[in-house]
Amino acid sequence: MVRKRRDLLRLGAATLAMAAGRRRLLFAADQGVPAAAEAHIERVVAEYSEQGNHRTGTSVDESSGDWLCRQVSAAGLVPAREPFELNRVDLQTNFVAAGDRRIDAMPVFDGGFTDPRGITGRPGALASDRAIAIAECAPNTAGAGALGEARRANRHAAIVCVTRGGRPGLCPSNADSFLAPYGPPVLQVSSEHGAWLNEQAERAGDIRVVAQVTRTRVTAFNVTAQIEGRDPSLRPLVVSTPRSGWYSCASERGGGIACWLEVMRALGETRPLHTTVFVAFSGHEVGSLGGHAFIEKRPAIVRDAAAWIHFGANIGASVPRVTRLAASDDDFDKAVADAIASAGATVDQRNPRGSLPGGEAELVHRGGGRYVALTGGNALFHNPDDRGPQVVNVAAIARIAAAFVSIVKALSATAA
Repeated sequence: MVRKRRDLLRLGAATLAMAAGRRRLLFAADQGVPAAAEAHIERVVAEYSEQGNHRTGTSVDESSGDWLCRQVSAAGLVPAREPFELNRVDLQTNFVAAGDRRIDAMPVFDGGFTDPRGITGRPGALASDRAIAIAECAPNTAGAGALGEARRANRHAAIVCVTRGGRPGLCPSNADSFLAPYGPPVLQVSSEHGAWLNEQAERAGDIRVVAQVTRTRVTAFNVTAQIEGRDPSLRPLVVSTPRSGWYSCASERGGGIACWLEVMRALGETRPLHTTVFVAFSGHEVGSLGGHAFIEKRPAIVRDAAAWIHFGANIGASVPRVTRLAASDDDFDKAVADAIASAGATVDQRNPRGSLPGGEAELVHRGGGRYVALTGGNALFHNPDDRGPQVVNVAAIARIAAAFVSIVKALSATAA
């Protein structure tokens, strides 16, 4: 424990020294970044956004992975595709109807489904004894709170969930229990239909819900690359980010992918002491399947890694500009926060120490690894309008990328 603290204190000092020594090189007086770096980040986000709906195991996911392999090659590394299998959910007929009105819906992917006839019954609140419950939830919370409890209790034949994001739209939740579905069908609908659904509950007439899907066995893949360290006896570093999600997810995923590539490009120009492993996960929105597959192939990597850097969701999203930090310990937290400050950015929020981080960082936390994970706020989180380069702040992403370049270089130069 004493050695770990001493190593991290050295890391903090090395990071600050490096940031100070490189400051004139990296940053102008207004704490900007080189135009070439911003142009590269803007291009990466724009190209990723234009690819389409990044759902795991789809043709878009495959072509996006091929594109990312080309970016890795351009950074001077050799990419690898590491496959894993899943039973992809393919949407067929999914709607909520009453009278002559029918609205499109999307089922949660870790709940129940229906046949083409669906379920018909009277709607009411989650606490009621009605066959079909009407609920609301923020994006990515369909398994939490009263809604999650009702699903686990299986109290209703079906649930209709009005998704309430920072902007109007159908903002689905991830399927955290994709491999172990539970509860009744849950149909997610756009926020604009909330008032109409509440009217149906007050009238107590029947509504019909259909959640019809098929399953297709497919192969998805993570994109990995590796820089061999000068000292193979040292523990490896890991730098990760998800690459899949709902819709175009330009600001949800684009900033993390851009930072991942910028760190790779910078570290590839050096010869680090530590072997450094880069991984971009597919399977993020369906139970972090890619994260599990990556770790299952390397059972000791969480425990053995000297440090794990994870670029999570919404880094550099335009609205709101919020940066959240989750770290395994105080010393690592401080070293990263100081580097971010030196790059002209800020840490606005922190996960309480010891609490679970989101996404694939949870796997590292549960495995007892040393990690830092960065995420942000985003009014377009899981929203169909999360597309185009205008939904990110390129300069903000570039500052975060520069901070983590200094962090990873400091880590890779420390014989610990």
